[in-house]
Amino acid sequence: MKAELTLPPELVKEIADAVIRELKPLLSNNGKPGDDTIFDKKGLAEYLNVPVTWVDKKVSFNEIPYFKAGKYPRFKKSIIDKWIEDNTVRAIPSLRLIKK
Repeated sequence: MKAELTLPPELVKEIADAVIRELKPLLSNNGKPGDDTIFDKKGLAEYLNVPVTWVDKKVSFNEIPYFKAGKYPRFKKSIIDKWIEDNTVRAIPSLRLIKK
């Protein structure tokens, strides 16, 4: 004999809402808890530990992702983090000499 568990619709809705609240940040950021921080040039320079002039140069040559807020370049942390990952130089494993 199979037992069935029936939950009241209000409880089902409450559980579903709680699950959605927990999953929404993960789904909107490729499974990672998100940080939608927006940097200005100075904030980005501090985050990357580089001079503001370096950020200016990267912006002027379109070498770093940014968007405009009026005439001001702004940088979304999650996009900058992806840019860093995409531009990371990977170590090459040392080659072993082949003995003949």
